[in-house]
Amino acid sequence: MSFQNPDDEAIRQFLLSIHRIAVVGLSPKPDRPSFAVAKVMQQAGMKIVPVRPFTESVLGEPAFASLSDVPGKVDLVNVFRAADQIDAIVDEAIALNIPAIWIQQGIINKAAAERAQAAGLFVVMDRCIKIDYLRLCL
Repeated sequence: MSFQNPDDEAIRQFLLSIHRIAVVGLSPKPDRPSFAVAKVMQQAGMKIVPVRPFTESVLGEPAFASLSDVPGKVDLVNVFRAADQIDAIVDEAIALNIPAIWIQQGIINKAAAERAQAAGLFVVMDRCIKIDYLRLCL
């Protein structure tokens, strides 16, 4: 199996269907890319759930230490962590039956992405959700 991102139309349809995004590695610092990306998605009407240990809140939303700590349904896990940390995040998303994972631009872990796809998750890797949302959905 070789990983390939979904085509633009599939990504567009997916982005228009989601409501709640758990952002793993969301920084509380406004100058960080994760903050800027999450802020745009929040302004687009999506509920942002920060997942970052030792942080109380980001963008006015309470933060959680891990995906397992997030209450309620999550439509997407958006990941801002190093490639060597993706395996554990994918495993947790699969175990929690989260239907999709978006591995941000510049982060590549093909084995983890393939494992997530094989488990039935909608997977996008090495692309920016903010860029794709602005390009495909507005």
